[in-house]
Amino acid sequence: QLVYPYDFRLTEKEKTSICYLSFPDSYSGGLGDTQFSFRLRQSGGQRTAHYEDGGEYNREAPLTLQRETAHYFGYVYFRQVKDSSMKRGYFQKSLVLVSRLPYVNLFQSLLQLIAPEYFDKLEPCLEAVCNEIDQWPPPVPGQTLNLPVMGVVIQVRIPSRVDKPGSSPVKQFNQENLLPAPLVLPSVHELDLFRCFQPVLIHIQMLWELMLLGEPIVVMAPSPTVSSEMVLALTSCLAPLRYCCDYRPYFTIHDSEFKEYTTRTQAPPNIVVGVTNPFFIKTLQHWPHILRVGELRMSGDLPKQVKVKKLAKLKTLDTKPGIYTSYKTFLHKDKTLIKRLLKGIQRKRPSEVQSALLRRHLLELTQSFIIPLEHYIASLMPLQRAITPWKNPPQIRPFRQEDFMKTLEHAGPQLTCVLKGDWLGLYRRFFKSPNFDGWYRQRHKEMTQKLEALHLEAICEADIVAWMKDKSEVEIVDLVLKLREKLVRARCQHLPVKEETLQRVGLYIETIIGSLPEDLQAVLHHH
Repeated sequence: QLVYPYDFRLTEKEKTSICYLSFPDSYSGGLGDTQFSFRLRQSGGQRTAHYEDGGEYNREAPLTLQRETAHYFGYVYFRQVKDSSMKRGYFQKSLVLVSRLPYVNLFQSLLQLIAPEYFDKLEPCLEAVCNEIDQWPPPVPGQTLNLPVMGVVIQVRIPSRVDKPGSSPVKQFNQENLLPAPLVLPSVHELDLFRCFQPVLIHIQMLWELMLLGEPIVVMAPSPTVSSEMVLALTSCLAPLRYCCDYRPYFTIHDSEFKEYTTRTQAPPNIVVGVTNPFFIKTLQHWPHILRVGELRMSGDLPKQVKVKKLAKLKTLDTKPGIYTSYKTFLHKDKTLIKRLLKGIQRKRPSEVQSALLRRHLLELTQSFIIPLEHYIASLMPLQRAITPWKNPPQIRPFRQEDFMKTLEHAGPQLTCVLKGDWLGLYRRFFKSPNFDGWYRQRHKEMTQKLEALHLEAICEADIVAWMKDKSEVEIVDLVLKLREKLVRARCQHLPVKEETLQRVGLYIETIIGSLPEDLQAVLHHH
Protein backbone atom coordinates (compact mmCIF):
# COMPACT_ATOMS: atom_id res chain seq x y z
CA GLN A 1 0.00 0.00 0.00
CA LEU A 2 2.71 2.39 0.94
CA VAL A 3 6.49 2.79 0.74
CA TYR A 4 8.19 5.26 3.01
CA PRO A 5 10.37 7.24 2.34
CA TYR A 6 8.71 7.81 -1.05
CA ASP A 7 11.97 8.03 -2.98
CA PHE A 8 13.08 4.53 -2.00
CA ARG A 9 13.24 2.60 -5.27
CA LEU A 10 12.16 -1.05 -5.32
CA THR A 11 11.66 -3.09 -8.49
CA GLU A 12 8.24 -4.62 -9.11
CA LYS A 13 9.72 -8.07 -8.51
CA GLU A 14 11.07 -6.97 -5.12
CA LYS A 15 7.74 -5.43 -4.16
CA THR A 16 5.90 -8.65 -5.01
CA SER A 17 8.39 -10.74 -3.05
CA ILE A 18 8.14 -8.44 -0.05
CA CYS A 19 4.34 -8.72 -0.12
CA TYR A 20 4.41 -12.51 -0.09
CA LEU A 21 7.11 -12.65 2.59
CA SER A 22 5.24 -10.26 4.89
CA PHE A 23 2.38 -12.65 5.65
CA PRO A 24 2.31 -16.09 7.22
CA ASP A 25 1.73 -18.46 4.30
CA SER A 26 0.31 -21.37 6.27
CA TYR A 27 -3.01 -21.10 7.99
CA SER A 28 -2.49 -19.89 11.52
CA GLY A 29 -5.60 -19.48 13.59
CA GLY A 30 -3.58 -17.32 15.97
CA LEU A 31 -4.91 -13.81 16.42
CA GLY A 32 -2.87 -10.89 17.65
CA ASP A 33 0.57 -9.61 16.74
CA THR A 34 3.58 -11.60 15.52
CA GLN A 35 7.08 -10.62 14.44
CA PHE A 36 9.47 -12.40 12.11
CA SER A 37 12.25 -11.72 9.60
CA PHE A 38 13.13 -12.60 6.02
CA ARG A 39 16.04 -12.08 3.64
CA LEU A 40 15.48 -11.23 0.00
CA ARG A 41 17.73 -11.39 -3.05
CA GLN A 42 17.98 -8.00 -4.72
CA SER A 43 16.69 -8.01 -8.28
CA GLY A 44 17.09 -5.70 -11.23
CA GLY A 45 20.79 -4.92 -11.36
CA GLN A 46 23.15 -3.52 -8.75
CA ARG A 47 21.72 -0.56 -6.93
CA THR A 48 24.31 -0.34 -4.25
CA ALA A 49 23.20 2.58 -2.18
CA HIS A 50 25.85 5.23 -1.95
CA TYR A 51 26.87 5.31 1.65
CA GLU A 52 28.66 8.42 2.76
CA ASP A 53 31.23 6.37 4.64
CA GLY A 54 32.92 4.95 1.50
CA GLY A 55 32.79 1.41 2.85
CA GLU A 56 34.19 2.37 6.24
CA TYR A 57 31.41 0.61 8.15
CA ASN A 58 32.19 -2.75 6.50
CA ARG A 59 35.90 -2.34 7.22
CA GLU A 60 35.29 -1.78 10.93
CA ALA A 61 32.24 -3.97 11.61
CA PRO A 62 32.58 -7.67 12.49
CA LEU A 63 32.41 -9.85 9.36
CA THR A 64 29.15 -11.32 10.65
CA LEU A 65 27.48 -7.86 10.73
CA GLN A 66 28.51 -6.50 7.33
CA ARG A 67 26.13 -4.43 5.29
CA GLU A 68 24.74 -6.73 2.60
CA THR A 69 25.40 -5.77 -1.02
CA ALA A 70 23.04 -8.08 -2.91
CA HIS A 71 20.33 -8.81 -0.33
CA TYR A 72 17.81 -6.96 1.80
CA PHE A 73 16.58 -7.98 5.22
CA GLY A 74 12.91 -7.55 5.96
CA TYR A 75 11.72 -7.19 9.55
CA VAL A 76 7.98 -7.80 9.84
CA TYR A 77 5.31 -6.86 12.38
CA PHE A 78 2.08 -8.64 11.43
CA ARG A 79 -1.30 -7.98 13.04
CA GLN A 80 -4.41 -10.16 12.66
CA VAL A 81 -7.54 -9.24 14.60
CA LYS A 82 -11.27 -9.92 14.16
CA ASP A 83 -12.96 -7.02 12.42
CA SER A 84 -16.54 -7.36 11.16
CA SER A 85 -16.22 -4.32 8.88
CA MET A 86 -13.65 -6.17 6.73
CA LYS A 87 -14.75 -8.40 3.87
CA ARG A 88 -12.90 -11.43 5.28
CA GLY A 89 -13.97 -10.70 8.85
CA TYR A 90 -10.36 -9.97 9.85
CA PHE A 91 -8.01 -7.03 9.89
CA GLN A 92 -4.66 -8.29 8.53
CA LYS A 93 -1.75 -5.96 7.98
CA SER A 94 2.03 -5.97 8.12
CA LEU A 95 4.49 -3.18 8.69
CA VAL A 96 7.88 -4.11 7.23
CA LEU A 97 11.22 -2.45 7.82
CA VAL A 98 13.71 -3.09 4.99
CA SER A 99 17.45 -2.74 5.61
CA ARG A 100 20.81 -4.06 4.46
CA LEU A 101 21.91 -4.45 8.07
CA PRO A 102 21.34 -7.69 10.02
CA TYR A 103 20.35 -5.86 13.24
CA VAL A 104 17.42 -8.11 14.08
CA ASN A 105 17.11 -6.98 17.72
CA LEU A 106 17.31 -3.29 17.06
CA PHE A 107 14.84 -3.31 14.18
CA GLN A 108 12.34 -5.66 15.81
CA SER A 109 12.40 -3.51 18.99
CA LEU A 110 11.86 -0.43 16.83
CA LEU A 111 8.87 -2.10 15.16
CA GLN A 112 7.37 -2.90 18.57
CA LEU A 113 7.29 0.84 19.22
CA ILE A 114 6.15 1.99 15.77
CA ALA A 115 3.72 -0.67 14.50
CA PRO A 116 0.94 -0.41 17.13
CA GLU A 117 0.92 3.38 16.61
CA TYR A 118 0.95 2.98 12.85
CA PHE A 119 -2.06 0.63 12.81
CA ASP A 120 -3.85 3.25 14.86
CA LYS A 121 -2.77 6.54 13.22
CA LEU A 122 -1.53 5.38 9.79
CA GLU A 123 0.59 7.52 7.47
CA PRO A 124 1.21 10.63 9.63
CA CYS A 125 2.79 8.30 12.19
CA LEU A 126 5.30 6.97 9.62
CA GLU A 127 6.14 10.45 8.45
CA ALA A 128 6.94 11.55 11.99
CA VAL A 129 8.99 8.40 12.65
CA CYS A 130 10.99 8.75 9.41
CA ASN A 131 11.79 12.36 10.27
CA GLU A 132 13.20 11.19 13.60
CA ILE A 133 15.17 8.31 12.08
CA ASP A 134 16.65 10.74 9.53
CA GLN A 135 18.35 12.49 12.44
CA TRP A 136 19.96 9.32 13.81
CA PRO A 137 23.75 9.15 13.62
CA PRO A 138 25.18 6.51 11.25
CA PRO A 139 26.09 3.16 12.86
CA VAL A 140 29.78 3.49 13.76
CA PRO A 141 31.33 0.24 15.00
CA GLY A 142 32.46 0.56 18.62
CA GLN A 143 30.12 3.46 19.43
CA THR A 144 27.12 3.54 21.73
CA LEU A 145 24.23 5.32 20.06
CA ASN A 146 21.18 7.05 21.53
CA LEU A 147 18.34 6.80 19.05
CA PRO A 148 15.25 8.90 19.85
CA VAL A 149 11.94 7.72 18.42
CA MET A 150 8.36 8.37 19.53
CA GLY A 151 9.28 9.75 22.94
CA VAL A 152 11.64 6.85 23.72
CA VAL A 153 15.43 6.76 23.41
CA ILE A 154 16.78 3.39 22.26
CA GLN A 155 20.34 2.93 23.44
CA VAL A 156 22.54 0.36 21.75
CA ARG A 157 26.22 -0.32 21.07
CA ILE A 158 27.35 -1.13 17.53
CA PRO A 159 29.85 -4.04 17.69
CA SER A 160 33.30 -3.58 16.20
CA ARG A 161 35.79 -5.92 14.55
CA VAL A 162 38.29 -5.25 17.34
CA ASP A 163 35.94 -6.40 20.13
CA LYS A 164 37.22 -9.49 21.85
CA PRO A 165 35.00 -12.38 20.68
CA GLY A 166 32.68 -13.54 23.43
CA SER A 167 33.12 -10.44 25.56
CA SER A 168 29.81 -9.14 26.79
CA PRO A 169 28.91 -5.62 25.67
CA VAL A 170 30.48 -3.04 27.96
CA LYS A 171 27.96 -1.66 30.42
CA GLN A 172 28.91 1.95 29.74
CA PHE A 173 25.28 2.86 29.40
CA ASN A 174 23.29 5.89 30.39
CA GLN A 175 26.21 8.11 31.39
CA GLU A 176 24.26 11.16 30.24
CA ASN A 177 21.49 10.45 32.79
CA LEU A 178 18.99 10.58 29.98
CA LEU A 179 15.45 11.28 31.03
CA PRO A 180 13.27 9.39 30.53
CA ALA A 181 15.65 6.46 31.12
CA PRO A 182 16.53 4.93 27.74
CA LEU A 183 15.39 1.57 26.44
CA VAL A 184 18.75 -0.24 26.62
CA LEU A 185 19.22 -3.11 24.16
CA PRO A 186 21.97 -5.51 25.26
CA SER A 187 22.80 -6.25 21.60
CA VAL A 188 21.85 -5.06 18.11
CA HIS A 189 21.65 -8.58 16.73
CA GLU A 190 22.03 -11.41 19.23
CA LEU A 191 19.01 -13.67 19.63
CA ASP A 192 18.04 -15.57 22.75
CA LEU A 193 19.92 -18.67 21.59
CA PHE A 194 18.75 -20.81 24.48
CA ARG A 195 15.11 -20.21 23.60
CA CYS A 196 15.69 -20.71 19.86
CA PHE A 197 17.63 -23.96 20.30
CA GLN A 198 15.43 -25.39 23.07
CA PRO A 199 14.16 -28.48 21.23
CA VAL A 200 17.60 -29.32 19.76
CA LEU A 201 20.01 -28.64 22.63
CA ILE A 202 21.31 -32.21 22.63
CA HIS A 203 22.08 -31.92 18.90
CA ILE A 204 23.94 -28.58 19.02
CA GLN A 205 27.15 -30.35 18.00
CA MET A 206 25.60 -31.82 14.87
CA LEU A 207 23.95 -28.53 13.88
CA TRP A 208 27.24 -26.66 14.35
CA GLU A 209 29.01 -29.14 12.05
CA LEU A 210 26.29 -28.90 9.40
CA MET A 211 26.56 -25.09 9.45
CA LEU A 212 30.37 -25.16 9.39
CA LEU A 213 30.30 -27.39 6.31
CA GLY A 214 27.66 -25.23 4.59
CA GLU A 215 25.29 -28.18 4.18
CA PRO A 216 21.79 -27.61 2.69
CA ILE A 217 19.28 -27.51 5.56
CA VAL A 218 15.51 -27.04 5.63
CA VAL A 219 13.92 -25.77 8.84
CA MET A 220 10.21 -26.67 8.90
CA ALA A 221 8.37 -24.69 11.53
CA PRO A 222 4.79 -23.95 12.54
CA SER A 223 5.17 -20.18 12.05
CA PRO A 224 7.41 -17.61 10.35
CA THR A 225 8.52 -16.47 13.83
CA VAL A 226 9.89 -19.89 14.75
CA SER A 227 11.33 -20.50 11.28
CA SER A 228 13.14 -17.15 11.06
CA GLU A 229 14.49 -17.31 14.62
CA MET A 230 15.81 -20.85 14.13
CA VAL A 231 17.51 -19.98 10.82
CA LEU A 232 19.09 -16.81 12.26
CA ALA A 233 20.21 -18.74 15.36
CA LEU A 234 21.83 -21.38 13.12
CA THR A 235 23.66 -18.83 10.96
CA SER A 236 24.97 -17.07 14.09
CA CYS A 237 26.46 -20.16 15.70
CA LEU A 238 29.76 -19.99 13.79
CA ALA A 239 30.71 -16.50 14.99
CA PRO A 240 33.32 -15.04 14.71
CA LEU A 241 33.64 -17.14 11.53
CA ARG A 242 31.41 -15.76 8.84
CA TYR A 243 28.70 -18.03 7.48
CA CYS A 244 29.27 -17.51 3.74
CA CYS A 245 26.33 -19.44 2.27
CA ASP A 246 22.91 -18.16 1.39
CA TYR A 247 20.12 -18.32 3.96
CA ARG A 248 16.40 -17.54 3.98
CA PRO A 249 14.90 -17.15 7.45
CA TYR A 250 11.44 -17.45 5.92
CA PHE A 251 10.64 -18.70 2.44
CA THR A 252 7.31 -19.13 0.64
CA ILE A 253 6.14 -21.04 -2.42
CA HIS A 254 5.69 -17.71 -4.25
CA ASP A 255 9.39 -16.94 -4.07
CA SER A 256 11.19 -16.39 -7.38
CA GLU A 257 13.84 -18.93 -6.28
CA PHE A 258 11.24 -21.59 -5.55
CA LYS A 259 12.00 -23.54 -8.75
CA GLU A 260 15.74 -23.26 -8.22
CA TYR A 261 15.52 -24.78 -4.73
CA THR A 262 12.96 -27.52 -5.39
CA THR A 263 14.37 -28.91 -8.64
CA ARG A 264 15.59 -32.49 -8.43
CA THR A 265 17.85 -32.31 -11.47
CA GLN A 266 20.74 -30.95 -9.44
CA ALA A 267 21.95 -31.20 -5.84
CA PRO A 268 20.29 -28.78 -3.39
CA PRO A 269 22.22 -25.50 -3.03
CA ASN A 270 24.34 -24.61 0.04
CA ILE A 271 21.61 -22.78 1.87
CA VAL A 272 19.56 -22.83 5.05
CA VAL A 273 15.93 -22.18 4.33
CA GLY A 274 13.07 -21.72 6.79
CA VAL A 275 9.58 -22.74 5.69
CA THR A 276 6.13 -23.10 7.25
CA ASN A 277 3.95 -24.36 4.42
CA PRO A 278 3.40 -28.16 4.73
CA PHE A 279 3.60 -28.33 0.92
CA PHE A 280 7.40 -28.09 1.29
CA ILE A 281 7.55 -31.49 3.00
CA LYS A 282 6.82 -32.94 -0.42
CA THR A 283 8.88 -30.60 -2.59
CA LEU A 284 12.00 -30.55 -0.40
CA GLN A 285 12.01 -34.26 0.47
CA HIS A 286 15.24 -34.81 -1.45
CA TRP A 287 17.21 -32.34 0.72
CA PRO A 288 19.81 -34.08 2.92
CA HIS A 289 18.97 -32.47 6.28
CA ILE A 290 15.51 -31.45 7.42
CA LEU A 291 14.88 -30.02 10.87
CA ARG A 292 11.24 -30.10 11.87
CA VAL A 293 10.35 -28.11 15.01
CA GLY A 294 7.14 -27.35 16.87
CA GLU A 295 6.07 -24.16 18.64
CA LEU A 296 8.74 -22.78 20.98
CA ARG A 297 7.39 -22.59 24.50
CA MET A 298 9.51 -21.46 27.39
CA SER A 299 8.86 -23.82 30.28
CA GLY A 300 10.50 -24.55 33.58
CA ASP A 301 12.09 -27.83 32.51
CA LEU A 302 14.10 -29.16 29.57
CA PRO A 303 11.73 -29.18 26.62
CA LYS A 304 11.20 -32.40 24.78
CA GLN A 305 14.31 -32.97 22.65
CA VAL A 306 13.75 -33.97 19.03
CA LYS A 307 15.22 -37.24 17.76
CA VAL A 308 17.45 -37.84 14.76
CA LYS A 309 15.46 -39.87 12.22
CA LYS A 310 15.97 -41.37 8.77
CA LEU A 311 14.91 -39.22 5.83
CA ALA A 312 12.64 -42.01 4.63
CA LYS A 313 10.49 -41.40 7.71
CA LEU A 314 9.46 -38.01 6.39
CA LYS A 315 5.68 -38.32 6.13
CA THR A 316 3.53 -35.71 4.55
CA LEU A 317 1.57 -33.36 6.80
CA ASP A 318 1.76 -35.24 10.09
CA THR A 319 5.55 -35.22 10.23
CA LYS A 320 6.71 -35.28 13.84
CA PRO A 321 9.42 -32.91 15.08
CA GLY A 322 12.90 -34.31 14.50
CA ILE A 323 16.15 -33.96 12.57
CA TYR A 324 15.71 -36.02 9.43
CA THR A 325 19.21 -36.82 8.17
CA SER A 326 21.68 -39.64 7.64
CA TYR A 327 24.60 -37.39 8.67
CA LYS A 328 27.15 -38.88 11.08
CA THR A 329 28.98 -36.28 13.17
CA PHE A 330 32.76 -36.10 12.99
CA LEU A 331 33.06 -35.07 16.66
CA HIS A 332 31.64 -36.77 19.73
CA LYS A 333 28.81 -35.17 21.69
CA ASP A 334 29.66 -32.77 24.49
CA LYS A 335 27.87 -34.03 27.57
CA THR A 336 29.17 -31.25 29.86
CA LEU A 337 27.28 -28.53 28.01
CA ILE A 338 23.94 -30.32 28.41
CA LYS A 339 24.67 -30.97 32.09
CA ARG A 340 25.41 -27.30 32.69
CA LEU A 341 22.27 -26.18 30.86
CA LEU A 342 20.15 -28.71 32.80
CA LYS A 343 21.56 -27.44 36.07
CA GLY A 344 20.64 -23.93 34.93
CA ILE A 345 17.07 -25.02 34.23
CA GLN A 346 16.79 -26.63 37.69
CA ARG A 347 18.16 -23.49 39.33
CA LYS A 348 15.80 -21.30 37.27
CA ARG A 349 18.69 -19.38 35.74
CA PRO A 350 17.49 -16.56 33.45
CA SER A 351 17.41 -17.37 29.76
CA GLU A 352 20.11 -14.80 28.91
CA VAL A 353 22.57 -16.55 31.26
CA GLN A 354 21.82 -19.89 29.58
CA SER A 355 22.22 -18.23 26.16
CA ALA A 356 25.60 -16.83 27.21
CA LEU A 357 26.72 -20.36 28.21
CA LEU A 358 25.59 -21.71 24.87
CA ARG A 359 27.22 -18.90 22.93
CA ARG A 360 30.49 -19.32 24.83
CA HIS A 361 30.45 -23.06 24.08
CA LEU A 362 29.90 -22.48 20.33
CA LEU A 363 32.55 -19.76 20.28
CA GLU A 364 35.13 -22.03 21.92
CA LEU A 365 34.27 -24.80 19.47
CA THR A 366 34.68 -22.48 16.47
CA GLN A 367 37.91 -21.04 17.84
CA SER A 368 39.40 -24.49 18.51
CA PHE A 369 38.65 -25.33 14.89
CA ILE A 370 39.85 -22.08 13.35
CA ILE A 371 43.00 -21.28 15.42
CA PRO A 372 45.13 -24.00 13.73
CA LEU A 373 44.04 -22.61 10.34
CA GLU A 374 44.97 -19.06 11.44
CA HIS A 375 48.40 -20.26 12.64
CA TYR A 376 49.08 -22.06 9.40
CA ILE A 377 47.98 -19.22 7.13
CA ALA A 378 50.11 -16.76 9.11
CA SER A 379 53.14 -18.96 8.39
CA LEU A 380 52.62 -18.41 4.63
CA MET A 381 53.46 -14.70 4.94
CA PRO A 382 56.94 -13.80 3.58
CA LEU A 383 59.54 -12.82 6.18
CA GLN A 384 59.78 -9.12 6.83
CA ARG A 385 63.47 -9.03 5.83
CA ALA A 386 62.49 -10.34 2.37
CA ILE A 387 60.64 -7.09 1.71
CA THR A 388 63.01 -4.65 -0.02
CA PRO A 389 62.15 -1.20 -1.33
CA TRP A 390 63.07 -1.56 -5.03
CA LYS A 391 61.60 -4.96 -5.75
CA ASN A 392 57.93 -5.97 -5.84
CA PRO A 393 57.00 -7.51 -2.48
CA PRO A 394 57.33 -11.33 -2.40
CA GLN A 395 54.22 -13.46 -2.89
CA ILE A 396 52.22 -15.09 -0.11
CA ARG A 397 52.96 -18.82 -0.29
CA PRO A 398 50.07 -21.06 -1.47
CA PHE A 399 47.80 -22.80 1.04
CA ARG A 400 48.57 -26.54 0.86
CA GLN A 401 45.96 -28.68 2.55
CA GLU A 402 48.35 -31.57 3.19
CA ASP A 403 50.95 -29.28 4.78
CA PHE A 404 48.23 -27.88 7.00
CA MET A 405 47.13 -31.39 8.03
CA LYS A 406 50.72 -32.16 9.13
CA THR A 407 50.68 -29.20 11.54
CA LEU A 408 47.67 -30.68 13.36
CA GLU A 409 49.66 -33.40 15.14
CA HIS A 410 51.39 -30.93 17.44
CA ALA A 411 49.17 -27.82 17.08
CA GLY A 412 45.67 -29.10 16.41
CA PRO A 413 42.31 -28.37 18.04
CA GLN A 414 43.04 -30.95 20.76
CA LEU A 415 45.15 -28.23 22.48
CA THR A 416 42.10 -26.08 23.21
CA CYS A 417 39.16 -28.47 22.92
CA VAL A 418 38.31 -31.53 24.99
CA LEU A 419 36.10 -32.98 22.24
CA LYS A 420 37.38 -36.18 20.71
CA GLY A 421 36.52 -37.31 17.21
CA ASP A 422 37.67 -37.18 13.62
CA TRP A 423 38.94 -33.60 13.42
CA LEU A 424 40.97 -34.39 10.27
CA GLY A 425 37.87 -35.62 8.48
CA LEU A 426 36.04 -32.46 9.51
CA TYR A 427 38.83 -30.25 8.09
CA ARG A 428 38.90 -32.23 4.83
CA ARG A 429 35.18 -31.74 4.39
CA PHE A 430 35.42 -28.05 5.44
CA PHE A 431 37.92 -27.38 2.62
CA LYS A 432 35.14 -28.15 0.13
CA SER A 433 32.68 -25.68 1.70
CA PRO A 434 31.92 -22.06 0.77
CA ASN A 435 32.81 -21.13 4.36
CA PHE A 436 36.44 -22.17 3.86
CA ASP A 437 36.55 -20.31 0.56
CA GLY A 438 35.13 -17.15 2.17
CA TRP A 439 37.51 -17.35 5.14
CA TYR A 440 40.57 -17.96 2.94
CA ARG A 441 39.77 -15.10 0.55
CA GLN A 442 39.24 -12.66 3.40
CA ARG A 443 42.55 -13.64 5.05
CA HIS A 444 44.44 -13.58 1.76
CA LYS A 445 43.14 -10.09 1.04
CA GLU A 446 44.16 -8.84 4.50
CA MET A 447 47.65 -10.37 4.13
CA THR A 448 48.14 -8.86 0.66
CA GLN A 449 47.22 -5.44 2.03
CA LYS A 450 49.60 -5.92 4.96
CA LEU A 451 52.42 -6.75 2.48
CA GLU A 452 51.66 -3.62 0.46
CA ALA A 453 51.78 -1.56 3.65
CA LEU A 454 55.11 -3.07 4.76
CA HIS A 455 56.51 -2.40 1.30
CA LEU A 456 55.53 1.27 1.46
CA GLU A 457 57.21 1.52 4.86
CA ALA A 458 60.38 -0.07 3.43
CA ILE A 459 60.38 2.51 0.61
CA CYS A 460 60.03 5.25 3.19
CA GLU A 461 63.13 4.16 5.03
CA ALA A 462 65.26 3.73 1.91
CA ASP A 463 67.96 6.15 0.73
CA ILE A 464 66.38 7.22 -2.50
CA VAL A 465 69.09 9.65 -3.57
CA ALA A 466 71.78 6.97 -3.33
CA TRP A 467 69.62 4.63 -5.41
CA MET A 468 69.18 7.27 -8.14
CA LYS A 469 72.91 7.90 -8.62
CA ASP A 470 73.56 5.23 -11.25
CA LYS A 471 70.05 5.00 -12.74
CA SER A 472 68.91 6.08 -16.19
CA GLU A 473 66.08 8.56 -16.69
CA VAL A 474 63.85 5.75 -17.96
CA GLU A 475 64.31 3.79 -14.71
CA ILE A 476 63.68 6.90 -12.62
CA VAL A 477 60.50 7.84 -14.50
CA ASP A 478 59.36 4.23 -14.15
CA LEU A 479 59.88 4.47 -10.38
CA VAL A 480 57.86 7.70 -10.16
CA LEU A 481 54.93 6.10 -11.98
CA LYS A 482 55.11 2.98 -9.80
CA LEU A 483 55.23 4.96 -6.56
CA ARG A 484 52.32 7.09 -7.64
CA GLU A 485 50.26 4.01 -8.44
CA LYS A 486 51.12 2.58 -4.99
CA LEU A 487 50.05 5.78 -3.31
CA VAL A 488 46.71 5.85 -5.13
CA ARG A 489 46.09 2.19 -4.27
CA ALA A 490 46.97 2.72 -0.61
CA ARG A 491 44.39 5.50 -0.39
CA CYS A 492 41.67 3.71 -2.37
CA GLN A 493 41.99 0.42 -0.53
CA HIS A 494 42.52 2.10 2.85
CA LEU A 495 45.67 0.06 3.44
CA PRO A 496 46.81 -0.20 7.07
CA VAL A 497 49.51 2.47 6.57
CA LYS A 498 50.28 5.48 8.74
CA GLU A 499 49.31 8.80 7.18
CA GLU A 500 52.87 10.14 7.68
CA THR A 501 54.26 7.23 5.62
CA LEU A 502 51.98 8.19 2.73
CA GLN A 503 53.01 11.84 3.01
CA ARG A 504 56.69 10.91 2.98
CA VAL A 505 56.24 8.80 -0.15
CA GLY A 506 54.49 11.81 -1.71
CA LEU A 507 57.48 14.03 -0.85
CA TYR A 508 59.84 11.40 -2.31
CA ILE A 509 57.98 11.55 -5.58
CA GLU A 510 58.33 15.36 -5.66
CA THR A 511 62.07 15.09 -4.84
CA ILE A 512 62.69 12.58 -7.61
CA ILE A 513 60.74 14.60 -10.18
CA GLY A 514 62.71 17.69 -9.11
CA SER A 515 65.99 15.99 -10.04
CA LEU A 516 64.93 15.28 -13.60
CA PRO A 517 65.32 17.55 -16.68
CA GLU A 518 62.58 20.17 -17.05
CA ASP A 519 60.83 18.64 -20.08
CA LEU A 520 60.39 15.37 -18.19
CA GLN A 521 59.25 17.25 -15.08
CA ALA A 522 56.51 18.92 -17.11
CA VAL A 523 55.31 15.59 -18.54
CA LEU A 524 55.23 13.93 -15.10
CA HIS A 525 53.43 16.86 -13.48
CA HIS A 526 50.95 16.80 -16.34
CA HIS A 527 50.35 13.06 -15.68
